[in-house]
Amino acid sequence: MIKMLAENLMGIKTILQINWVWLNASLQFVSWGLFSLLLAEVLRDSYHALCHQVNWLAKWHNKHHMAYRRDLSIVSVKVYQESQLYHDILESSLLLVVLVVIALIVQQMGLWLGVAYGCTFLYGASVRYFQGKIDTDYNHLPGPLETIPSIWWVNRSYHWRHHFDDVNAYYSGVFPVVDKILGTGLSLKGKTIALTGASGALGQALAAELVKNNAKVVALTTNPEKLVELGVKVVPWQLGNEAELRDSLEKVDILIINHGINVYASRTSEDINSSYEVNTFSALRLMDIFLTTVTGPQAKATKEIWVNTSEAEVSPALSPLYELSKRALGDIVTLKRLDGDCVIRKLILGPFKSQLNPYGVMSAQQVARAILFFARRDFRNIIVAINPLTYLLFPLKEISTSLYYRVFSRTAKSEHNLSKQ
Repeated sequence: MIKMLAENLMGIKTILQINWVWLNASLQFVSWGLFSLLLAEVLRDSYHALCHQVNWLAKWHNKHHMAYRRDLSIVSVKVYQESQLYHDILESSLLLVVLVVIALIVQQMGLWLGVAYGCTFLYGASVRYFQGKIDTDYNHLPGPLETIPSIWWVNRSYHWRHHFDDVNAYYSGVFPVVDKILGTGLSLKGKTIALTGASGALGQALAAELVKNNAKVVALTTNPEKLVELGVKVVPWQLGNEAELRDSLEKVDILIINHGINVYASRTSEDINSSYEVNTFSALRLMDIFLTTVTGPQAKATKEIWVNTSEAEVSPALSPLYELSKRALGDIVTLKRLDGDCVIRKLILGPFKSQLNPYGVMSAQQVARAILFFARRDFRNIIVAINPLTYLLFPLKEISTSLYYRVFSRTAKSEHNLSKQ
């Protein structure tokens, strides 16, 4: 009996040992496989970036850019096939060679997953070259851009910007990893950027940094006399008269809503009204007016709104009305994002020295530089704070709130469709 029990235990031990070996091998394969996919993306997009920096590579790559009109329709089948031969086939062949060499040297089975992934690029490019068909050229399909640039992968709107917004940005082909590393996920070069609250500490710092990034800044301010020396175009406006700015906003690529008021400890009816009017309702009116300018076949690719909702969305600001009005703004911005009218970024900023907060820890210049650092890497929620909890609490709050609004609210278009049924 004891002998049989011992044999059974040995058998169980052997099975468990085999399972652990299998599990370890599986995890190793998956890990190397995921690494190989990431490596393929980085190598492919790095080569693309080099094509815009190295002259002899650019000679071949330029054939790719010459193949498309602004609506992404092809110039001609012949030019299109040449672009496939001299760019897509060449690029995917080089990628495949490098991946095979790495897999042979390292001798990990998972790396062959990257090789198989590389084969899909070569196969697609070959079919397009020999048959002249654009069906599998997903990021170059012609027609108007109906969605905003994706943050998770490269869609048509994202890649369109590489061709017609800034050829020295937006290098990624499938996943925007390299653009996030290089800071080429958003180009500010030549963009017309309107900025409210331009006379404040952060407004002036942002305007200066945007000019350094070759943007054309339009300062929207209720205090134009404070911006005489800033060297940017100044457009005066008054609270409640946001509609008068529509003609100016028509020509704007990015609207940064940055104005605000802080009444500190006050809780009078007057200050309640002014806090919501300035911090919430004025900002929402500006958003709605700007969204009416998002028209045209390519507007969704280039038009953006950045809203300074502040760290008060998730943390105390020692000013109840400031917190309440900013949280209301933040929640409605989350709601508006679901419609996908244009890219809407949130600026979740910790305390910095300004007229609203003379006790701030950070400087406005530091905050402005950090905002643009993350914006160029296409962060849609830009957190610049010294409180580590903000980096944990805000994503949880934003994800849960967005899911709740997605389930229990509908777009105006959805409501219209329901009323017709």
